[in-house]
Order: sequence, then structure tokens, then C-alpha cells
Amino acid sequence: MDNNDILKKLRVALQLRDDQIVEILELVDFRISKGEVGNFFRNADHPKYISCGDQVLRNFLNGLVLHLRGPREAPKDPKTVLAATAPKPKKPATPAPKAPAAKKPASKPRNAKKTPVVENVRFKNGKKNPKNT
Repeated sequence: MDNNDILKKLRVALQLRDDQIVEILELVDFRISKGEVGNFFRNADHPKYISCGDQVLRNFLNGLVLHLRGPREAPKDPKTVLAATAPKPKKPATPAPKAPAAKKPASKPRNAKKTPVVENVRFKNGKKNPKNT
């Protein structure tokens, strides 16, 4: 796909006329006549066909940005921008009143015997080991 195809597709998608393309190019101080713009949209085998150069397409895209978005805002003072966008310090939240602490149960001595988690299980054969079933 060459620059002429890109320009054609943008013209169709945005429903632009040749004089509007000339106005868009003038937004970026690029002067071109309406006839020259029309030559970009001709078939490649036509005698007046002109290949669209990178400079024309680049200026058209830059002008299109200005046409659709509007002119760029003047740069602001960096200090005011940073001050406006800086997060504001948060106040420390007042802690909610705590409920009275419940008394902990008395802990067991360290040398106390632990009870097994798994209870003794008997299988059908009456033995503890299931291998001999």
C-alpha cells in the first residue's frame, strides 16, 4: 500500500473533498493547489497521476490532527501543573474505639502430651492396618 492509497482511504473514510484537503494542509503551512491534490487520486496509469510523497502525507496527517482536535494548548508552567496534579496528603483516620480484649485461655505447658488428630480406625477385618483385607 503506497501513500496515494492511504490518502484515498482517509479521504473516503472522513468524507473529505479536495478543497477541504487543501485547507487541512494549510493548517500546517503546507501550500498545495486543488489540482495537485486531485492528481493524487487518479489511477496510476493516467498521464497526470502524481505519486504522493512522504512529506505531503506527513503534513496531511499533522494537519488532520489539528483539524479534528483543534490547536494545541500553550504549555503551562510546570510548577502549577505539578501542584494541581499532586496527590493531597490524607489526614490520619481516627482509630475506632477498641473493644475490651477477651482473656486468652490458659496455655498448655510445653511438655503436655498432644492428642492425635486421627482417631484409631478399625477396618472390616478388625485390624488397624488395611493391607490385610
